[in-house]
Amino acid sequence: MTDFVVDLLKNKIPPFYYYHNYEHTLYVVKKANEIGKKENCTEDELDLVTAAALWHDTGFIKTYFNHEEESCALAAKYLPQFGYRREDIDKICGMIMATKIPQSPKNKLEQIVADADLEYLATDCAAEKAGHLFSEWKRLDPSLTDEECRRRELAFLKAHHYFTQFCKEKKEPLKLAYLDRLIKDRV
Repeated sequence: MTDFVVDLLKNKIPPFYYYHNYEHTLYVVKKANEIGKKENCTEDELDLVTAAALWHDTGFIKTYFNHEEESCALAAKYLPQFGYRREDIDKICGMIMATKIPQSPKNKLEQIVADADLEYLATDCAAEKAGHLFSEWKRLDPSLTDEECRRRELAFLKAHHYFTQFCKEKKEPLKLAYLDRLIKDRV
């Protein structure tokens, strides 16, 4: 299934999606599994989390805005051929929808995928990934300025919080340190 989704993203996502691409998807899959293990998920739960992380941004092949709904439609279309039942697909779609900003996960698995999607905010490459996202936005809206991108990033970081216990304890302090650096750089 991973190869299928990666091929789909490689072949159908516009090349100027510098952030929302197959590499981001594989990163989210990896982080969802790491967080899921820290949150004591069963093997069955990890399988569902992996599927949700894998499909969470596939909707970008059709639309940029509200892509999560399209991701769910694509997951519902293709997941049965990989052995997933309707009830599993419903759970996977719940996890995909939990990545929609502002995030509002309703259960542990949704929290895991939501946190995995934005785990990068607590890494040394947060600024680099933000730059990729800004480049993507600027291709979609050439009138967007660097200052507006930075303003959006600061507002987003101030409003964001992690949901899982693991990310609250281990990632939140690192994300807040990144936010502090951004604020100090602006002064």
